[in-house]
Amino acid sequence: MDPDKRRAYWRRNLRYLAILLSVWFAVSFGAGILFVDQLDQVRIAGFKLGFWFAQQGSIYVFVALIFIYVYLMNRLDKEFDVDDSDEHSDQADEPVDADKKATP
Repeated sequence: MDPDKRRAYWRRNLRYLAILLSVWFAVSFGAGILFVDQLDQVRIAGFKLGFWFAQQGSIYVFVALIFIYVYLMNRLDKEFDVDDSDEHSDQADEPVDADKKATP
């Protein structure tokens, strides 16, 4: 991959990371700590929403963000032709013949 394409790939990867980590921060810190009083006015299954976000909601959001990141990175890898599809890994699947090994 040429340097300009590599730089564009990593720039987009870092943008994805910054956006997803910002969402995670906003949900875990914002909803669980900063806006807890406003969220506590709403109840889910008998629990106050602020408590729910602090205890479980931020974990659910984090797991969802992992799946979103995997999806985005797979799409990015295909766009920049660095994906791990079968047509790129034909040589890796072939067994190594002991007689064909290079000797020092």
